[in-house]
Order: sequence, then C-alpha cells, then structure tokens
Amino acid sequence: MATISFHNSTFSVNSSRRTSFPHRSPLSNKLFLGSLSKPVLTLRSPTHTPIKCSVSQATDTTTPDIGEKKSQLMRRSDVRNIAIVAHVDHGKTTLVDSMLKQAKVFRDNQFVQERIMDSNDLERERGITILSKNTSITYKDTKVNIIDTPGHSDFGGEVERILNMVEGVLLVVDSVEGPMPQTRFVLKKALEFGHAVVVVVNKIDRPSARPDYVINSTFELFIELNASDEQCDFQAIYASGIKGKAGLSPDNLAEDLGPLFESIIRCIPGPCIDRDGALQLLVTNIEYDEHKGRIAIGRLHAGFLRRGLDVKVCTAEDSCRYARITELFVYEKFIRVPAERVEAGDICAVCGIDDIQIGETIADKISGRPLPAIKVEEPTVKMAFSINTSPFVGREGKYVTSRNLRDRLYRELERNLAMKVEDGETADTFIVSGRGTLHITILIENMRREGYEFMVGPPKVINKKVDDRLLEPYEIATVEVPEEHMGSVVELLGKRRGQMFDMQGVGSEGTTFLKYKIPTRGLLGLRNAILTVSRGTAILNTIFDSYGPWAGDITTRDQGSLVAFEDGTTSSYALSSSQERGQMFIGPGVDVYKGQIIGIHQRPGDLSLNVCKRKAATNIRSNKEQTVVLDTPLAYSLDDCIEYILEDELVEVTPLHIRMCKNPKFSKKK
Repeated sequence: MATISFHNSTFSVNSSRRTSFPHRSPLSNKLFLGSLSKPVLTLRSPTHTPIKCSVSQATDTTTPDIGEKKSQLMRRSDVRNIAIVAHVDHGKTTLVDSMLKQAKVFRDNQFVQERIMDSNDLERERGITILSKNTSITYKDTKVNIIDTPGHSDFGGEVERILNMVEGVLLVVDSVEGPMPQTRFVLKKALEFGHAVVVVVNKIDRPSARPDYVINSTFELFIELNASDEQCDFQAIYASGIKGKAGLSPDNLAEDLGPLFESIIRCIPGPCIDRDGALQLLVTNIEYDEHKGRIAIGRLHAGFLRRGLDVKVCTAEDSCRYARITELFVYEKFIRVPAERVEAGDICAVCGIDDIQIGETIADKISGRPLPAIKVEEPTVKMAFSINTSPFVGREGKYVTSRNLRDRLYRELERNLAMKVEDGETADTFIVSGRGTLHITILIENMRREGYEFMVGPPKVINKKVDDRLLEPYEIATVEVPEEHMGSVVELLGKRRGQMFDMQGVGSEGTTFLKYKIPTRGLLGLRNAILTVSRGTAILNTIFDSYGPWAGDITTRDQGSLVAFEDGTTSSYALSSSQERGQMFIGPGVDVYKGQIIGIHQRPGDLSLNVCKRKAATNIRSNKEQTVVLDTPLAYSLDDCIEYILEDELVEVTPLHIRMCKNPKFSKKK
C-alpha cells in the first residue's frame, strides 16, 4: 500500500520501495496510478493553502550527534542560510538580482547593473559565475544569508565547500531543459549533506516551457540519488527571475517573489546550533583585502565570536596554533558590515589570522576541537606550466622567472581546493591538475592579467591503474542540437569513442537532446569541432561520471600546423602565397619567430613557411602592380589555442598576446 500526496506543486512518496514511480502525464499535474493497488490521491488548491513543508518539520526533530551536548542543541528561527545551485545558464545570478532588488537592498534612485553578484571582470566578460559570493536580505524579521555558486562543472569544488555553510539549497532548473548534468552533481552533494531543497522552475515565461516534465524529471532525479522521503517532498516554485515574479503554479504567478521568500522561510530550517558550547567555526572561503589582509569566511557552528577574542586555529590533524580576532564582519544586504559580536548560526568574516587556510577550524582557546575537514573530488585533467623560452620573452610580462611562477601557482592552492600543483621533470616546469580544461584556463587568464609570462602544454587526462588495468575518466555529455545537424554531431562523437544512451526531442523548436558517455580524452578540443559541424547551433554540457576501462586511441586533429620559417615581420607579399596552404592565424605587419605556429595546414603534417620575405625592389617597371587580397586571419582565444595544440606544441601566454609554437624539446628528440 502506498500513499502519494500532491500539494502546492509538491510530491511526496511513502513506500517501502521507491524504485519505480507510476506513470505521470506530461500534459497535466495528474497522476495515473496503474500499477498501485487502491491508491489514495489528495489534490489541494495551491492558491489558498499556506506553504507546508515536511522537510522543515522533519529536520527540526533531528539533531547532529555531538556527544554529551546533544540536549543543548537548538534551532535559530531568525536566520536562514541558503545556497543557490543550478546548471550553468539556468538563471541563478539573475534570480539573486531580483531577490536583492525586491528586498530593498538598493536605494530607489541607485543605478544597479545586471548580474550584480558577478563582480569579477572575467565573470562579466564570459557571462558565467566563477567564484561563490555571499550576500544577505531581511524578510519579515528573518535574516536570509544567500550564497551564489558557480554553475559550470569545472568549478564544482566551490559548490562542495559552500554546502558546509548552509542548511538548505534553492535548486534552480530551466523550464525547458530540465535537470542537466551539473544539476545532478549539485543535488547529489546537497542530499548527502542532508539539506532541505526548494526546487525553482526558472524561466517559466519561455514559449516552449514544459513545467510538468521538469518537475517529474526532477522528482525522478531525487529518487535516483536515494533522497529520503522528507527530501522527496520538495516544494516547487515557478519563477521568472528576469521579471521578478514567482508563484505556486506555472499559470498563476504573483507580481513579485513573495511565494519564493515564503518558501525559504517555511521550508529551509534554521541553523542547528550549540549557543553555549565551545566556539567552532569552519573556514570555507577566503578573501583578500589590501588593508585587512586575509579574511576567513565561514558559518559559526557553536559558541560566539567577538572582536579582540583570543582563539585557537586547528586543523584535522590536531595541530593547533593561537591567534587573535582583530576585526569581525557580518553580511548585511550587499556589503560586509563590522560587528562586535556574532552568535552561532550566522555567517561571518574574520580578520587577524594571516596564515588561515580553507578547511581549518577557529575554535575556543581552551576547549576547542576541530570540525571535520572539507573533502572535494579529485581532479581529472592536468597541464604543464613552464617559463617562457621564446625569443619574445620579457617584452610584456612583469613576472617571468620560475620562482615567480612557482609562488603564484602554490598561492592559488590556498583558495582553490579542487586544484593541485606538483613539481615537473625540470626545475622550471610545474604540473597543474584541475577539474577540467576551463578550470585551469581561468587560472591562466587571471595570471596573464596580473602580468605573468609563461608557456602551457596541452591538456592530458589523469589515468588510474587498478589491479593492473588502466582506467581513464569518463564524462556524461549532453548535446542540444537542431535536427538538421544531428547526423554530423553523432558522427563526430562516435569518432571520439562516445556511446549514446539517450535521445529525445524538445519543445516546438525542432531541437534534439543527445546524451553520451564519453572519455574525457574525447572531449579535449571537442567544443570547437562541434560548433563547426553544427554551424554554431549546438550546446554542449559535460560533467564527470566515473573511471572506466581505457577506450583506445582517439584522434582529435586531422590537420597539421603551418610554422614560421624564420624570425621577422610578416608581409602581405609573403602571406598572399602562404594562405594557399591553409588558414592563417596572423595578418601583415606582425612580429613572428622561428617555430611559431602561424596557421592550420590543409593536410596532415606540419609545413614550414617563410611569411617574412619581401618583394624584390628592382628598377624593372611592370605594366601593372598586382593587387594583393588577403583572407581574414582566424582569431583564436586562449581556450581555442589550448584545445588546438597537440603533444609537441605549446601555448605562449603573455599579458598582451596569445601565441602557439612548436615545443623545441620534441624537435631535439626527433
């Protein structure tokens, strides 16, 4: 006997086994119970009943086991700590914008730019969130701490850390695409922490929105990830983040985000704290200020903090040192505000500990104990960083030595827990490992803007050996492509050892969703190739799945490179004949050096060209001067260059230029 209730756009299942779910009609919110005997179906009006959440009620009765102090634990009702998680481009940051505006964080006459939380220059240029950020709003005397997290799978380490600071998450899902690979990843982590989840079906105003399908798919995802019965009884909110509207049904949105705020207050439990216990604060994020130094950010689990307090800083290995809190901040609205005292359950920022690291615990000076350290998943891709050895070294960069490079890379580890740095084969080479190519590319872009000059090798996957078997990382790739280009995309993914396990049509736009399990090696250089064969219409999303058996050889590039024959400055006369050999990366009047890659050869294998030769200046007068017509050179970004290069090639990164060249070490070996 099973009981299925449906209230306020919320499903709940109570059954001994939840391996299968009855068929649901995609056209309505009705359940057709063909396989269950004598079901009980309850349907209530979502407009008149108040929001009730079994999650908050169930969570209130459970308390973490902290030895003898179990009876002292209590809930704070005046604070909510939430993280907004979603797949990339599902509208997290835009939704936070609307929440901040409606909570009167800004003055009426204040100019507010779009995507307020994306404060980094690189984030605004690329249109993605890279670093998680804190803010807070006040709703009906309740302080709501909001953390905006990255949506790209390469920055999953940021999301894993942030989940230590909150008691609940807003899972934002696109009303057309539904749950995507990163949705699965962040939801799995949230459920493992036991957090309450409010599902926000965003972009409900899209013409091809299909909210019923999205809710059903999300519910199935909860069951696949072994969510508890209380977590499966999630609250669903339908919203348009850009219009600032939300509602309990897709056809009846309120004029503001009131239903969303009400859901946060009712469905997300307050922090479970030990108000009178020994001080414990787990550092989950670090910022840097020119005047204040390192600023540690975290949620206070027990006790209280005040300015000038002597504390003990502990690691998981019980090695402790002593420090003093010089300044204390809390998040109010969009800024950090100085505070004299912070109670347990609130998120705060601490100054005065110069050597603080992520994962350490700020504890009571006498009886403090460390909290469990933060664990993140292992990296899957590595790249070699080395000093710049080209003839143009030192022209633009401020930091060019191996010591500068080493210090900068190891400094990155203090904040970027998902990244690893190791010394390479030589003293001027370092191996940087990350979650994906984009994860490392963002570091490269930040370093070149800071004035560093260096060279980068091609990305390689990190393999494992288990019982004498070679295993490599596999990823789940989803491709959204129009039907007319589907054949080309399927052929391309097949060449890269991809295995299709799902295909479905979407909406009225004639778009097809393809799901593949593909080796990470096959994804290197795939983004440009898939845009080429689909004429720029395909959307590719990937996320790490697991390690599997070696898939065999994969060819990522069929064409060779055009290489500069000598040092000099390019001329139109030389380029006019050179462009017949392939596509060029450079135009006339550009300084090049011997071994620099200047274009793509139209055939396999490399070809050396003299692009610097001048037309002979003689006194023989011709009847007519030839007009030189040059093709527009290809403009390759940093990401494109890293995808393009092969084993024997390097990318030279300087503050003003991105160049590619042949690796001189390989030519010596040959």
